[in-house]
Amino acid sequence: MAIMDIKQYTNDAVELLMELIKTPSVSREETQAADILCDFIGKWGMPFQRIGNNVLIQEDLNPEKPTLLLNAHIDTVKPVATWTRDPFTPVVEGDRLYGLGANDCGGGLVSLLQVYRILRDKSSQNGTYNVVYLASCEEEVSGTNGFSMVLPHLPKIDVAIVGEPTGMQPAIAEKGLMVIDGVARGKSGHAARNEGVNAIYEALDDLVWLRDYRFRKESPLLGATKMTVTVINSGTQHNVVPDECHFVIDVRTNEYYQNEYLFAFLQKHMKKSELKARSFRLSSSHIPIGNPLVQKCIKMGMVPFGSPTLSDQALMPFLSMKLGPGESSRSHSADEFICISEIANAIETYVSLIRN
Repeated sequence: MAIMDIKQYTNDAVELLMELIKTPSVSREETQAADILCDFIGKWGMPFQRIGNNVLIQEDLNPEKPTLLLNAHIDTVKPVATWTRDPFTPVVEGDRLYGLGANDCGGGLVSLLQVYRILRDKSSQNGTYNVVYLASCEEEVSGTNGFSMVLPHLPKIDVAIVGEPTGMQPAIAEKGLMVIDGVARGKSGHAARNEGVNAIYEALDDLVWLRDYRFRKESPLLGATKMTVTVINSGTQHNVVPDECHFVIDVRTNEYYQNEYLFAFLQKHMKKSELKARSFRLSSSHIPIGNPLVQKCIKMGMVPFGSPTLSDQALMPFLSMKLGPGESSRSHSADEFICISEIANAIETYVSLIRN
């Protein structure tokens, strides 16, 4: 691809990203952002399907070829209070483009769209894969109207690239998430008369076990499965013995533990507390290092790693890896930015990776 091509595709990517930054698209409020994305895709002459606020492009699929999904999300978190500039006003300063969602996941979203444009051109010599592009919504909240809504509309996917910010290094494993609500029950009474059964004390042994237990199977990429009690609530006033103690457990699984198995294991070890999982759907994901796409990354000088942060990969029933411009450390932070040079490099790297 000629240098001028990269410049033009990068300019188009930045133009789209600036329009998206101007348009608030907090999770479950992505309608206008999806409108803008559809307008640009139509302007560039590509047919698309809109499924809720998800935008899907799939054309001329050859059943003899494996299919590659290019995926990134259009929604953002809410801006934190410490922004020093308007998060919805895109500003270019030198190589940096500032704005909410620029890094997570706008850079990957617009770069992958340009890559799709390039690869659909017959002269691009993309002989290896069918390529499908999906801009999904509700990723930041793992919502049911996001990736899960589109899944029945996808062809058979062999592998996916998820454009989360990874510094353009392949994240070939990702931790899963399970949130569990716990409750220990006692009996209310007057604190002055030492009446009742204190629910906080009933929960203590279980909370200590949750603090101290270590899972045996550690992943070379993701490390240990980790659980943390993050919320606890009990009591109504100082002189009433509490009859219920509620707590929340945040569980981050590696690829060796399925959420359903882990939940049953925790239930078995609770002495007084009852547990209820909010969902089992956000599983850990892993793609073998021997996969041809991963091997091509390595040959291009990239270094595979494991990611502790969650993405739509958790909802994908096929092989996937995260690979995108920007840095995870900038995500969900004040004065978020993406470098324009990172977008240009991403477009060129993706095309080199996928071709042949």
